[in-house]
Amino acid sequence: METITSLREIQESIKSGVTSCSQVVALCLNNIDQNSNLNVFLEVYREEAQKKAIQIDKKIFEGIAGRLAGLVVGLKDMLCYQDHTLQAGSKILEGFESQFTGTAVQRLLDEDAIVIGRQNCDEFGMGSSNENSAYGPVLNGIDPKKVPGGSSGGSAVAVQCGMCHASLGSDTGGSVRQPAAFTGIVGIKPTYSRISRYGLVAYASSFDSIGILTKNVEDNALILEVIAGLDEYDSTVSRTPVPAYTSLDSHKPARIGFIKESLENEGVQTEVKEQTKLQLEHLKNLGHQVEAVDFPLMDYVLPTYYLLTTAEASSNLSRYDGVKYGYRSSSEESLDNFYKNTRTEGFGKEVQKRIMLGTFVLSASYYDAYYTKAQKVRKLIKEKTRELFDRFDYIVMPTTPTTAFELGLYSDNPLEMYWSDLFTVQASVSGNPAISIPNGKDKDGLPIGFQIIAADFNEKGLYALSRDILQDREN
Repeated sequence: METITSLREIQESIKSGVTSCSQVVALCLNNIDQNSNLNVFLEVYREEAQKKAIQIDKKIFEGIAGRLAGLVVGLKDMLCYQDHTLQAGSKILEGFESQFTGTAVQRLLDEDAIVIGRQNCDEFGMGSSNENSAYGPVLNGIDPKKVPGGSSGGSAVAVQCGMCHASLGSDTGGSVRQPAAFTGIVGIKPTYSRISRYGLVAYASSFDSIGILTKNVEDNALILEVIAGLDEYDSTVSRTPVPAYTSLDSHKPARIGFIKESLENEGVQTEVKEQTKLQLEHLKNLGHQVEAVDFPLMDYVLPTYYLLTTAEASSNLSRYDGVKYGYRSSSEESLDNFYKNTRTEGFGKEVQKRIMLGTFVLSASYYDAYYTKAQKVRKLIKEKTRELFDRFDYIVMPTTPTTAFELGLYSDNPLEMYWSDLFTVQASVSGNPAISIPNGKDKDGLPIGFQIIAADFNEKGLYALSRDILQDREN
């Protein structure tokens, strides 16, 4: 096989004898070697993947292989895989090995997916460019001078460049959808609670979702079908039944609202606006009813997101103190200094900044003024978003205000960096499922993303509509 295609085509090729699981893995490993300059993988499980491929080839021959036989998967460095290193892109987890396998990862393995390695990411998922990793930035495969998006940038570039067929990432405020847009692939953040978070390193627990990155909608739907659903290890998982996402019939005419502010904002790149308008016309041509809609709380979504996530991060990251595992400072002056030095030396600047902001937000003097008020605003945003779904089946907007920007461009301007999350955070604050699909390119050949948001647990609708859009544009 010269190129990586869909899982269905790979499985057909294996069954017909054109290729084998071992050859599929060899191709991925070759692509990893050819693109080592992009700094995508922190660790490649080369021998393990090759041995697993031989076993799965035998299972395919015997007719007992799982649904994901032939699928090569990468894991963002935020997901637990037993007896494998986990660092969350941070020095503070240096040398740590997972003691168990997370539920989503285990469900992939149970269906004979092959995990090929651990992928670079922004430290603890905090970033929009994948420049905050303690192990250096990930580079965009289309233009290495550009960022791949974050925090799941390594996971997105791995799929983009054929280093694996799919990646599991995490999405707290757009960390799967934004890199999907910057790299020209498909990325979904399911409904909050759709996938078990057991085995996912916590950043902001009421926002964190495991997401899926693939080159096509069909593979994405199959993976979600496999990993979603009840889990005894995570009490926050929904009991809503998991439908057959893979039975993707053509979508019936739908009512679609596009957020007017997303096209009127002066900071949105001209080509992003143009491609979004073309996509809206395309939806009309497919028979859908498309209508502009105001979302007056849009200006409050981003500050609400950052106030609440930093507060939760401050609490979640207090467990990393150098005592039980990971990096520990050599300072022995006092216990207080040991804690302080370990965390100062172990955490990167962006993580330190968010911990400090979150601690300030939660402090007794400011708790009501900031944290309590932000929770009230979050409730309003959820209510107003759900009201939209009384009128519309889907809400659409660009995934990001711009295409991939240059490395280092916003290093000294965090507000500009945070602004790149403008359109992805609404679904994170409200908990709704959202998907980013490719929507053309700008004049420099950089991909543009189109985001579709649905009502809770309507991932099947997202997949069906996305597939129709992409298939029709290809034809």
